[in-house]
This record gives sequence, C-alpha cells and structure tokens, in this order.
Amino acid sequence: MTRTHRIAPSILSADFARLGEEVRAVEAAGADLIHFDVMDNHYVPNLTVGPLVCQAVRPHVKIPIDVHLMVSPVDPVVDDFARAGADLISFHPEATQHVDRTLQLIRDRGCRAGLVFNPATPLDWLDHVMDRLDMILLMSVNPGFGGQQFIPSALPKLRAVRERIDAHVAAGGQPIWLEIDGGVKVDNIADIARAGADTFVAGSAVFGARDPDGGYRGIFERLRAALDAA
Repeated sequence: MTRTHRIAPSILSADFARLGEEVRAVEAAGADLIHFDVMDNHYVPNLTVGPLVCQAVRPHVKIPIDVHLMVSPVDPVVDDFARAGADLISFHPEATQHVDRTLQLIRDRGCRAGLVFNPATPLDWLDHVMDRLDMILLMSVNPGFGGQQFIPSALPKLRAVRERIDAHVAAGGQPIWLEIDGGVKVDNIADIARAGADTFVAGSAVFGARDPDGGYRGIFERLRAALDAA
C-alpha cells in the first residue's frame, strides 16, 4: 500500500530567538506540519512552550500546527491551544482521568484529536477509542528532552498499531494518521516508514542541519529520498 508521508519538524530544536523565521524556513523547505512539544515540568521533566507561542507562530505558516501535550491535567489547556491556532492536539492517556472525554473535548473545539503512547504504555487504550482518533502518536524515546536516541522496540509497536489502523479502516472506520516522535533521522526513517508510520516528527535532525543559506531544503531532500526508498 502506498501511503502519504508527512514530515513534522519539532520546534523544540529550533532557534527560539528566530522562531518565526525558523518555521517559515521549514515550511518553504517542504514541511507538512509544525510540531509543538508542550512540556509542563510535571508530567515530564522539562518546561517548554505554551499557547502564547503557538499564537505567535500561527501567522507565520499556512501548514497545520500539531500540538503534542505532555502535560497533566490535559483538559484545562485544550481550549487555550485551540484558540491559539492548533489544528491537531494529542495527549497521553496517563495525563487525563477520562480519555474519551478529552478526545471529545478536542474535537468539540474544532481540532483533530490524537492519542500518544510512551515506549512502555500498552496499546489497550485503543480498544475503546479508535472511532474518536484522527492520529496515533508513538514515542520512540521517553518524553521530556530532544536529541535522544531512537528506541528500537518502537518498530514492532509501530507494526502492531498499523495493523489496528488498517483493520479499522477496512471495517469502514475513519482514516487515522500514525505518527512517530523521537530520534528520527535520515538513516532510520526508511525502516520507520516500513514499520507503518506515515507522519514523522524530526527535531534536531532538521534544525541541526541548516543549509549554508539558512534554509533547510537539503535535509528535507535527504529525508524524502530515504522515504522514497522505503
């Protein structure tokens, strides 16, 4: 099966002093989404960006903003990010007491909804909410920091989720994106795609590979070439 591949640069690795310029540059280079890693120094051991940064970035890009909430509790910030211009909001099931309710809240606010699985989080949550999902995000690192190494056990987990999505769609369910986040690079993105991912978060692999003119076309060409080879 031929799948559409989407690359989502994570601003966690961008130059925050030049954030508007950075997101414009990756969009011009071929980014499909802008990925926001939102950390609260509670659910994960780091503190990053809030809805005001999302609101500031929104006028600089036309592509969707993909907000990954690593916060607990989740529900109070969903409204803030929806109003700030998020198009897709995903969260971890451990960070809410009512997964189904949070998914519905995201959709009620006009955003697409995603559920995120850490490396050791079981997939059983999917047994009950597939009909409410627009995306499933698998973490291939433990969340909290950028620049980590890809955890190989994410590959069989990806295959298991891909089987669930394909069965769901074959039974008449809605399409669901399968996103991977953590340690995605040119030298492993083809294996990740073969395991079933269609959406790839890349932070340091993108923002650490700036072209001499300040753009990012070179790294996107290498990532796309590797995906084509897959």
